[in-house]
Amino acid sequence: MSDQDSTSASQTEGEFEEEMDGDMDGDMDGEREIDEKHRESPVPSLSSFSSSLAAVIRIKQKYRAMKLRRQEMVLGLGGSAALLGAPARTSPKIFTFDALTPSSIPTLSSSVPQKKKRRKRRRVMFPNRGGRRAPPKQEHSRAKYCLYLLLAIVFIQVYNAIENLDDHVLRYDLEGLEKTLRREVFGQQGAVEGLLSHLKDYLSTYVHNKPLVVSLHGPSGVGKSHLGRLLAGHFRSVVGDTLVMQYYVLHHCPLEAEAMHCARNLSTVITEMVERAEEEEKIPLFIFDEVEHMHNEILDELLELVAAKQSNEYLNAIYLFLSNLGHAHITKHMLHNSSSYSTAMSASGRHSNLVKELTPILRASLEKLHRLWTEADILPLGLLEKGHVMECFLDEMSREGFYPDHASIERLAGEIEYHASVGGHQYSLTGCKQVVAKVNLL
Repeated sequence: MSDQDSTSASQTEGEFEEEMDGDMDGDMDGEREIDEKHRESPVPSLSSFSSSLAAVIRIKQKYRAMKLRRQEMVLGLGGSAALLGAPARTSPKIFTFDALTPSSIPTLSSSVPQKKKRRKRRRVMFPNRGGRRAPPKQEHSRAKYCLYLLLAIVFIQVYNAIENLDDHVLRYDLEGLEKTLRREVFGQQGAVEGLLSHLKDYLSTYVHNKPLVVSLHGPSGVGKSHLGRLLAGHFRSVVGDTLVMQYYVLHHCPLEAEAMHCARNLSTVITEMVERAEEEEKIPLFIFDEVEHMHNEILDELLELVAAKQSNEYLNAIYLFLSNLGHAHITKHMLHNSSSYSTAMSASGRHSNLVKELTPILRASLEKLHRLWTEADILPLGLLEKGHVMECFLDEMSREGFYPDHASIERLAGEIEYHASVGGHQYSLTGCKQVVAKVNLL
Protein backbone atom coordinates (compact mmCIF):
# COMPACT_ATOMS: atom_id res chain seq x y z
CA MET A 1 0.00 0.00 0.00
CA SER A 2 2.78 2.39 0.85
CA ASP A 3 4.67 1.52 -2.34
CA GLN A 4 1.70 2.44 -4.52
CA ASP A 5 1.21 5.75 -2.70
CA SER A 6 4.84 6.65 -3.06
CA THR A 7 4.84 5.80 -6.80
CA SER A 8 1.70 7.86 -7.34
CA ALA A 9 3.18 10.79 -5.40
CA SER A 10 6.32 10.60 -7.45
CA GLN A 11 4.38 10.46 -10.71
CA THR A 12 2.26 13.45 -9.72
CA GLU A 13 5.36 15.39 -8.78
CA GLY A 14 7.01 14.44 -12.02
CA GLU A 15 4.01 15.59 -14.05
CA PHE A 16 3.98 18.88 -12.14
CA GLU A 17 7.61 19.45 -12.87
CA GLU A 18 7.14 18.69 -16.56
CA GLU A 19 4.24 21.15 -16.69
CA MET A 20 6.31 23.78 -14.96
CA ASP A 21 9.16 23.20 -17.36
CA GLY A 22 6.83 23.45 -20.32
CA ASP A 23 5.29 26.65 -19.13
CA MET A 24 8.66 28.09 -18.44
CA ASP A 25 9.85 27.05 -21.91
CA GLY A 26 6.81 28.65 -23.49
CA ASP A 27 7.28 31.84 -21.65
CA MET A 28 10.94 31.92 -22.51
CA ASP A 29 10.08 31.33 -26.20
CA GLY A 30 7.63 34.23 -26.06
CA GLU A 31 10.21 36.47 -24.60
CA ARG A 32 12.72 35.42 -27.23
CA GLU A 33 10.25 36.23 -30.00
CA ILE A 34 9.60 39.63 -28.52
CA ASP A 35 13.36 40.27 -28.18
CA GLU A 36 13.89 39.24 -31.82
CA LYS A 37 11.12 41.57 -32.93
CA HIS A 38 12.73 44.43 -31.00
CA ARG A 39 16.07 43.70 -32.51
CA GLU A 40 14.63 43.51 -36.02
CA SER A 41 12.86 46.85 -35.64
CA PRO A 42 15.40 49.57 -36.10
CA VAL A 43 13.61 52.21 -33.95
CA PRO A 44 11.50 51.14 -30.96
CA SER A 45 8.01 52.71 -30.83
CA LEU A 46 5.62 53.40 -27.97
CA SER A 47 3.39 50.49 -28.93
CA SER A 48 6.26 48.04 -28.87
CA PHE A 49 7.35 49.30 -25.41
CA SER A 50 3.81 48.92 -23.99
CA SER A 51 3.51 45.43 -25.42
CA SER A 52 6.82 44.38 -23.83
CA LEU A 53 5.77 45.88 -20.51
CA ALA A 54 2.49 44.01 -20.67
CA ALA A 55 4.41 40.81 -21.42
CA VAL A 56 6.61 41.34 -18.38
CA ILE A 57 3.58 41.94 -16.16
CA ARG A 58 1.92 38.90 -17.53
CA ILE A 59 4.98 36.77 -16.91
CA LYS A 60 5.20 38.01 -13.34
CA GLN A 61 1.53 37.24 -12.63
CA LYS A 62 1.87 33.84 -14.18
CA TYR A 63 5.00 33.18 -12.09
CA ARG A 64 3.20 34.10 -8.87
CA ALA A 65 0.27 31.82 -9.71
CA MET A 66 2.65 29.00 -10.44
CA LYS A 67 4.49 29.61 -7.18
CA LEU A 68 1.28 29.49 -5.13
CA ARG A 69 0.13 26.37 -6.84
CA ARG A 70 3.50 24.74 -6.29
CA GLN A 71 3.54 25.63 -2.57
CA GLU A 72 0.05 24.17 -2.11
CA MET A 73 1.06 20.94 -3.81
CA VAL A 74 4.25 20.66 -1.72
CA LEU A 75 2.29 21.15 1.50
CA GLY A 76 -0.26 18.56 0.41
CA LEU A 77 2.39 16.04 -0.55
CA GLY A 78 4.40 16.70 2.65
CA GLY A 79 1.35 16.08 4.87
CA SER A 80 0.40 12.83 3.10
CA ALA A 81 3.98 11.66 3.17
CA ALA A 82 4.17 12.33 6.91
CA LEU A 83 0.99 10.34 7.44
CA LEU A 84 2.20 7.47 5.23
CA GLY A 85 5.75 7.51 6.79
CA ALA A 86 7.47 8.38 3.51
CA PRO A 87 10.47 10.68 3.60
CA ALA A 88 9.62 14.26 2.74
CA ARG A 89 11.29 15.71 -0.32
CA THR A 90 12.70 19.13 -0.28
CA SER A 91 11.82 21.56 -3.03
CA PRO A 92 14.54 23.15 -5.09
CA LYS A 93 15.71 26.56 -3.94
CA ILE A 94 14.28 29.25 -6.25
CA PHE A 95 15.32 32.90 -6.18
CA THR A 96 12.40 35.23 -5.43
CA PHE A 97 11.94 38.94 -4.78
CA ASP A 98 10.05 38.31 -1.56
CA ALA A 99 11.70 39.27 1.69
CA LEU A 100 12.89 36.49 3.87
CA THR A 101 10.93 35.83 6.98
CA PRO A 102 12.78 35.77 10.35
CA SER A 103 11.93 32.12 10.77
CA SER A 104 13.65 31.22 7.50
CA ILE A 105 16.99 32.91 8.47
CA PRO A 106 19.33 30.40 10.12
CA THR A 107 20.52 31.57 13.53
CA LEU A 108 24.20 31.98 14.44
CA SER A 109 23.90 29.50 17.28
CA SER A 110 22.60 26.77 14.99
CA SER A 111 25.18 27.38 12.21
CA VAL A 112 28.33 28.04 14.31
CA PRO A 113 29.48 25.17 16.51
CA GLN A 114 29.65 26.25 20.15
CA LYS A 115 32.89 25.97 22.09
CA LYS A 116 33.00 23.85 25.15
CA LYS A 117 32.74 25.88 28.28
CA ARG A 118 35.70 25.59 30.62
CA ARG A 119 34.95 24.51 34.07
CA LYS A 120 35.88 27.20 36.54
CA ARG A 121 38.05 26.26 39.42
CA ARG A 122 36.42 26.50 42.72
CA ARG A 123 37.76 29.22 45.01
CA VAL A 124 39.46 28.07 48.14
CA MET A 125 37.35 29.30 51.00
CA PHE A 126 38.83 29.81 54.47
CA PRO A 127 36.90 28.71 57.49
CA ASN A 128 34.73 31.37 59.00
CA ARG A 129 36.27 32.53 62.28
CA GLY A 130 34.39 35.48 63.65
CA GLY A 131 33.58 36.76 60.17
CA ARG A 132 37.29 37.07 59.15
CA ARG A 133 39.50 35.03 56.96
CA ALA A 134 42.52 33.62 58.65
CA PRO A 135 45.64 34.87 56.79
CA PRO A 136 48.17 32.28 55.74
CA LYS A 137 50.79 31.69 58.36
CA GLN A 138 54.19 33.02 57.30
CA GLU A 139 57.34 31.24 58.32
CA HIS A 140 59.91 33.53 59.98
CA SER A 141 63.56 33.09 59.21
CA ARG A 142 65.74 32.10 62.12
CA ALA A 143 68.47 34.42 60.86
CA LYS A 144 66.46 37.38 62.15
CA TYR A 145 66.94 36.26 65.72
CA CYS A 146 70.71 36.09 65.16
CA LEU A 147 70.62 39.60 63.74
CA TYR A 148 68.68 40.88 66.75
CA LEU A 149 71.19 39.22 69.07
CA LEU A 150 74.11 40.82 67.21
CA LEU A 151 72.52 44.28 67.42
CA ALA A 152 71.93 43.83 71.14
CA ILE A 153 75.57 42.85 71.69
CA VAL A 154 76.84 45.86 69.72
CA PHE A 155 74.54 48.20 71.65
CA ILE A 156 75.76 46.81 74.99
CA GLN A 157 79.40 47.17 73.92
CA VAL A 158 78.93 50.79 72.83
CA TYR A 159 77.00 51.59 75.99
CA ASN A 160 79.73 50.04 78.15
CA ALA A 161 82.38 52.00 76.26
CA ILE A 162 80.55 55.26 76.90
CA GLU A 163 80.09 54.36 80.55
CA ASN A 164 83.78 53.52 80.83
CA LEU A 165 84.67 56.91 79.35
CA ASP A 166 82.47 58.64 81.87
CA ASP A 167 83.97 56.61 84.69
CA HIS A 168 87.45 57.49 83.48
CA VAL A 169 86.66 61.20 83.52
CA LEU A 170 84.89 60.98 86.87
CA ARG A 171 87.96 59.37 88.37
CA TYR A 172 89.89 62.64 87.98
CA ASP A 173 87.03 64.83 89.27
CA LEU A 174 87.47 67.58 86.70
CA GLU A 175 84.35 69.36 87.94
CA GLY A 176 85.93 69.77 91.37
CA LEU A 177 89.16 70.95 89.74
CA GLU A 178 87.24 73.55 87.74
CA LYS A 179 85.56 74.91 90.87
CA THR A 180 88.89 75.12 92.66
CA LEU A 181 90.66 76.95 89.84
CA ARG A 182 87.82 79.44 89.35
CA ARG A 183 87.84 80.17 93.08
CA GLU A 184 91.60 80.34 93.65
CA VAL A 185 92.99 81.80 90.41
CA PHE A 186 92.26 85.52 89.79
CA GLY A 187 92.19 87.29 86.47
CA GLN A 188 92.98 84.21 84.36
CA GLN A 189 89.55 82.73 83.68
CA GLY A 190 90.24 82.43 79.96
CA ALA A 191 93.48 80.51 80.53
CA VAL A 192 91.74 78.28 83.09
CA GLU A 193 89.01 77.40 80.60
CA GLY A 194 91.61 76.56 77.94
CA LEU A 195 93.57 74.34 80.34
CA LEU A 196 90.43 72.49 81.49
CA SER A 197 89.40 71.95 77.86
CA HIS A 198 92.75 70.25 77.13
CA LEU A 199 92.43 68.08 80.25
CA LYS A 200 88.86 67.00 79.45
CA ASP A 201 89.73 66.03 75.91
CA TYR A 202 92.77 64.04 77.02
CA LEU A 203 91.31 62.34 80.08
CA SER A 204 88.11 61.23 78.32
CA THR A 205 89.96 58.09 77.16
CA TYR A 206 92.88 56.01 78.32
CA VAL A 207 94.36 55.18 74.91
CA HIS A 208 96.40 58.01 73.31
CA ASN A 209 98.81 58.45 70.43
CA LYS A 210 100.89 61.13 72.21
CA PRO A 211 101.20 62.63 75.71
CA LEU A 212 99.51 65.92 76.63
CA VAL A 213 102.04 68.76 76.74
CA VAL A 214 100.82 72.23 77.82
CA SER A 215 103.09 75.25 78.23
CA LEU A 216 101.85 78.25 80.28
CA HIS A 217 103.59 81.57 79.69
CA GLY A 218 103.11 84.92 81.39
CA PRO A 219 104.83 87.78 83.21
CA SER A 220 105.91 87.47 86.82
CA GLY A 221 103.15 87.40 89.46
CA VAL A 222 100.21 86.47 87.18
CA GLY A 223 99.61 83.11 88.95
CA LYS A 224 101.64 80.49 87.04
CA SER A 225 103.19 78.80 90.07
CA HIS A 226 99.96 79.11 92.04
CA LEU A 227 98.10 77.34 89.22
CA GLY A 228 100.74 74.57 89.22
CA ARG A 229 100.40 74.04 92.96
CA LEU A 230 96.60 73.78 92.67
CA LEU A 231 96.87 71.18 89.89
CA ALA A 232 99.43 69.16 91.82
CA GLY A 233 97.28 69.12 94.96
CA HIS A 234 94.18 68.04 93.03
CA PHE A 235 95.91 65.19 91.15
CA ARG A 236 97.57 63.92 94.34
CA SER A 237 94.10 63.51 95.79
CA VAL A 238 92.81 61.48 92.82
CA VAL A 239 95.80 59.44 91.57
CA GLY A 240 98.15 59.46 94.57
CA ASP A 241 101.39 61.16 95.55
CA THR A 242 103.57 58.69 93.65
CA LEU A 243 102.09 59.68 90.27
CA VAL A 244 102.54 63.47 90.62
CA MET A 245 105.90 65.23 90.32
CA GLN A 246 106.73 68.94 90.81
CA TYR A 247 110.15 69.81 89.45
CA TYR A 248 111.72 73.18 90.33
CA VAL A 249 114.82 73.73 88.25
CA LEU A 250 116.56 76.15 90.64
CA HIS A 251 116.01 73.69 93.48
CA HIS A 252 116.65 70.30 91.85
CA CYS A 253 119.42 71.28 89.44
CA PRO A 254 120.89 74.74 90.20
CA LEU A 255 124.37 74.12 88.73
CA GLU A 256 124.92 73.88 84.98
CA ALA A 257 127.80 71.45 85.52
CA GLU A 258 125.39 68.86 86.86
CA ALA A 259 122.90 69.25 84.00
CA MET A 260 123.76 65.89 82.39
CA HIS A 261 123.49 64.06 85.68
CA CYS A 262 120.18 65.82 86.44
CA ALA A 263 118.84 64.85 83.01
CA ARG A 264 119.64 61.13 83.57
CA ASN A 265 118.10 61.15 87.03
CA LEU A 266 114.99 62.92 85.72
CA SER A 267 114.60 60.36 82.93
CA THR A 268 114.86 57.49 85.41
CA VAL A 269 112.23 58.98 87.71
CA ILE A 270 109.81 59.65 84.85
CA THR A 271 110.25 56.08 83.50
CA GLU A 272 109.48 54.57 86.91
CA MET A 273 106.41 56.75 87.33
CA VAL A 274 104.93 55.98 83.91
CA GLU A 275 105.47 52.25 84.43
CA ARG A 276 103.73 52.40 87.79
CA ALA A 277 100.89 54.42 86.27
CA GLU A 278 100.54 51.83 83.48
CA GLU A 279 100.12 49.06 86.05
CA GLU A 280 97.49 51.06 87.95
CA GLU A 281 95.79 52.24 84.72
CA LYS A 282 96.17 55.88 85.69
CA ILE A 283 97.69 58.95 84.04
CA PRO A 284 100.58 60.68 85.86
CA LEU A 285 101.17 64.45 86.04
CA PHE A 286 104.60 66.13 85.66
CA ILE A 287 104.84 69.85 86.49
CA PHE A 288 108.04 71.76 85.60
CA ASP A 289 108.25 75.27 87.06
CA GLU A 290 110.81 77.99 86.21
CA VAL A 291 111.49 76.41 82.81
CA GLU A 292 113.29 79.58 81.69
CA HIS A 293 116.22 78.43 83.90
CA MET A 294 116.25 74.85 82.61
CA HIS A 295 119.48 73.63 80.94
CA ASN A 296 119.57 72.33 77.38
CA GLU A 297 120.52 68.81 78.48
CA ILE A 298 117.31 68.51 80.50
CA LEU A 299 115.27 69.99 77.63
CA ASP A 300 116.75 67.41 75.25
CA GLU A 301 115.87 64.57 77.61
CA LEU A 302 112.30 65.88 78.00
CA LEU A 303 111.95 66.15 74.21
CA GLU A 304 112.74 62.45 73.86
CA LEU A 305 110.19 61.62 76.56
CA VAL A 306 107.31 63.68 75.19
CA ALA A 307 107.89 62.68 71.57
CA ALA A 308 105.68 59.87 70.23
CA LYS A 309 107.02 56.47 71.31
CA GLN A 310 105.89 52.94 70.56
CA SER A 311 105.43 51.98 74.20
CA ASN A 312 102.07 53.03 75.63
CA GLU A 313 103.30 54.02 79.08
CA TYR A 314 105.10 57.08 77.68
CA LEU A 315 102.01 58.15 75.72
CA ASN A 316 99.69 58.22 78.75
CA ALA A 317 101.13 61.17 80.65
CA ILE A 318 100.54 64.91 81.21
CA TYR A 319 103.43 67.40 81.08
CA LEU A 320 102.89 70.99 82.28
CA PHE A 321 105.61 73.63 81.70
CA LEU A 322 105.47 76.98 83.56
CA SER A 323 107.72 79.86 82.53
CA ASN A 324 107.87 83.59 81.89
CA LEU A 325 109.37 83.10 78.42
CA GLY A 326 107.77 85.52 75.98
CA HIS A 327 106.47 87.82 78.76
CA ALA A 328 107.69 90.87 76.83
CA HIS A 329 105.42 89.99 73.88
CA ILE A 330 102.45 89.45 76.20
CA THR A 331 102.97 92.75 78.05
CA LYS A 332 103.45 94.75 74.87
CA HIS A 333 100.41 93.23 73.22
CA MET A 334 98.09 93.87 76.17
CA LEU A 335 99.24 97.47 76.67
CA HIS A 336 98.85 98.30 72.99
CA ASN A 337 95.49 96.59 72.54
CA SER A 338 93.81 97.21 75.90
CA SER A 339 91.83 100.12 74.45
CA SER A 340 90.23 97.74 71.91
CA TYR A 341 88.88 95.51 74.69
CA SER A 342 85.41 96.68 75.60
CA THR A 343 84.15 96.42 79.15
CA ALA A 344 81.25 94.28 77.93
CA MET A 345 83.62 91.61 76.57
CA SER A 346 83.92 88.58 78.84
CA ALA A 347 87.20 87.22 80.21
CA SER A 348 87.01 84.17 77.95
CA GLY A 349 86.46 86.43 74.93
CA ARG A 350 89.51 88.57 75.77
CA HIS A 351 91.61 85.46 76.34
CA SER A 352 90.51 83.87 73.08
CA ASN A 353 91.63 86.99 71.23
CA LEU A 354 94.89 86.95 73.19
CA VAL A 355 95.55 83.30 72.30
CA LYS A 356 94.64 83.82 68.64
CA GLU A 357 96.99 86.80 68.22
CA LEU A 358 99.86 85.81 70.52
CA THR A 359 100.19 82.06 69.91
CA PRO A 360 101.96 82.36 66.51
CA ILE A 361 104.36 85.00 67.91
CA LEU A 362 105.18 83.02 71.04
CA ARG A 363 105.61 79.73 69.16
CA ALA A 364 108.02 81.30 66.68
CA SER A 365 110.19 82.75 69.47
CA LEU A 366 110.06 79.62 71.65
CA GLU A 367 110.97 77.21 68.85
CA LYS A 368 114.13 79.21 68.32
CA LEU A 369 115.11 78.46 71.90
CA HIS A 370 114.42 74.70 71.76
CA ARG A 371 112.46 72.15 69.69
CA LEU A 372 110.60 71.03 72.82
CA TRP A 373 107.90 73.67 72.22
CA THR A 374 107.03 72.17 68.85
CA GLU A 375 105.31 69.39 70.81
CA ALA A 376 103.50 71.70 73.26
CA ASP A 377 100.17 73.54 73.31
CA ILE A 378 100.88 77.15 74.26
CA LEU A 379 98.57 79.09 76.62
CA PRO A 380 99.46 82.73 77.42
CA LEU A 381 98.45 84.32 80.74
CA GLY A 382 97.59 88.02 80.65
CA LEU A 383 98.45 90.90 82.99
CA LEU A 384 96.47 91.42 86.20
CA GLU A 385 94.48 94.56 86.75
CA LYS A 386 94.12 96.46 90.04
CA GLY A 387 90.81 94.72 90.79
CA HIS A 388 92.50 91.32 90.53
CA VAL A 389 95.25 92.48 92.90
CA MET A 390 92.61 93.51 95.44
CA GLU A 391 91.08 90.02 95.18
CA CYS A 392 94.50 88.54 95.93
CA PHE A 393 94.77 90.73 99.07
CA LEU A 394 91.29 89.71 100.19
CA ASP A 395 92.06 86.01 99.83
CA GLU A 396 95.42 86.23 101.56
CA MET A 397 94.06 88.28 104.49
CA SER A 398 91.25 85.76 104.97
CA ARG A 399 93.80 82.93 105.08
CA GLU A 400 95.92 84.75 107.64
CA GLY A 401 92.93 85.55 109.85
CA PHE A 402 92.76 89.30 109.25
CA TYR A 403 89.47 91.12 108.99
CA PRO A 404 88.92 91.87 105.28
CA ASP A 405 88.46 95.64 105.57
CA HIS A 406 87.83 97.21 102.18
CA ALA A 407 89.71 100.37 103.09
CA SER A 408 92.78 98.38 104.16
CA ILE A 409 92.65 96.26 101.00
CA GLU A 410 92.42 99.32 98.76
CA ARG A 411 95.30 100.98 100.64
CA LEU A 412 97.50 97.89 100.25
CA ALA A 413 96.60 97.56 96.56
CA GLY A 414 97.57 101.22 96.05
CA GLU A 415 101.11 100.47 97.24
CA ILE A 416 101.66 98.13 94.26
CA GLU A 417 103.35 99.55 91.12
CA TYR A 418 101.24 99.69 87.93
CA HIS A 419 101.68 100.41 84.27
CA ALA A 420 100.33 103.63 82.89
CA SER A 421 96.58 103.52 82.59
CA VAL A 422 95.58 102.58 79.05
CA GLY A 423 92.00 102.46 77.84
CA GLY A 424 90.65 102.59 81.40
CA HIS A 425 92.73 99.52 82.43
CA GLN A 426 95.41 99.70 85.12
CA TYR A 427 97.76 96.69 84.95
CA SER A 428 100.12 95.67 87.76
CA LEU A 429 103.86 95.47 87.12
CA THR A 430 104.41 92.56 89.54
CA GLY A 431 100.94 91.07 89.64
CA CYS A 432 100.14 89.46 92.99
CA LYS A 433 103.76 88.62 93.76
CA GLN A 434 104.10 91.19 96.60
CA VAL A 435 100.72 90.40 98.17
CA VAL A 436 102.04 87.81 100.64
CA ALA A 437 104.86 90.06 101.81
CA LYS A 438 102.51 93.03 102.29
CA VAL A 439 100.04 90.98 104.34
CA ASN A 440 102.81 89.56 106.54
CA LEU A 441 103.78 93.13 107.53
CA LEU A 442 100.35 93.80 109.03
